[in-house]
Amino acid sequence: MGADFVQFSLTPILIGTLAAIACALPGNFLILRRQALIGDAISHVVLPGIVVAFLVTGTVAALPMLLGAGAAALLAVVLIEAIRRLGRIEPGAAMGVVFTALFAGGVLLLEQSDTSRVHLDVEHALMGNLETLIWLRATGWDSLIDPVALSHLPVELPRIAVVAALMAALTVIFWRPLKLSTFDEGFARALGLPVSAIGLSLVIAAAVAAVAAFDAVGSIIVIAMFICPPAAARLMTNSLAVQVWWSVAFATLSAVLGYVLAGYGPLWLGFDSAVSAAGMIATVSGVILGLACLFGPHRARVGVAAGG
Repeated sequence: MGADFVQFSLTPILIGTLAAIACALPGNFLILRRQALIGDAISHVVLPGIVVAFLVTGTVAALPMLLGAGAAALLAVVLIEAIRRLGRIEPGAAMGVVFTALFAGGVLLLEQSDTSRVHLDVEHALMGNLETLIWLRATGWDSLIDPVALSHLPVELPRIAVVAALMAALTVIFWRPLKLSTFDEGFARALGLPVSAIGLSLVIAAAVAAVAAFDAVGSIIVIAMFICPPAAARLMTNSLAVQVWWSVAFATLSAVLGYVLAGYGPLWLGFDSAVSAAGMIATVSGVILGLACLFGPHRARVGVAAGG
């Protein structure tokens, strides 16, 4: 039983959890800045960048995919700002126009190009391939200290682990500037903080998290994790520090419980097959947010500025 778990479930659960945490950390500040749709936009616009990178290079190697997705995310930020300024429309509408158009363009590129041989398609883009990220060389828990077995870990695991650690490190290092510019932009400017640069850096960090998570878990989980765990955490406390910890806990719970329910929930209910892990993880995160809306101690005071 232990060997089967390590081989078939451990790495997908770890990848899903780390992806959820990597997205939830910057998501806390996007939520508080009323920029939650930026995470949604980024998770959509990386698709055409990934497809173009594949068409140019003919490979699904990590570096070309990351560069293509990063370029698409940067293009989206520029287009959103241009539409907002030239059209004089509110940011939410500009984001909606850009991410819908770019995602639709990515879908069209997928349908018109021969990407089926590398498992790059619309379903992969939406749902990811979490269930397939198994550790075939694992023989049990002792594989965790076996260099040979560790060398055959799914490449998505170390990649998302590095990005999750980077998001955590950036949150700690830039905690004070992020906190000040989020809750009192005028005071932050008076202290000489580069408020605009901080905002842009936050968007870039969110883009890095989204790009790293996109290939393994798909856009559905990315969108859900940017919004649901931080929003649920906001309903649990008025302290920013505590909110971040709550969001990490909710992201972890969503990933672990969602993966387990996707694999075993239908069997418990008498059905013959499992359901999408990505869809179930996103569903669990939505249920957690719903419960927080109903029972969170600060559900009636979400407009109060957080501190701590």
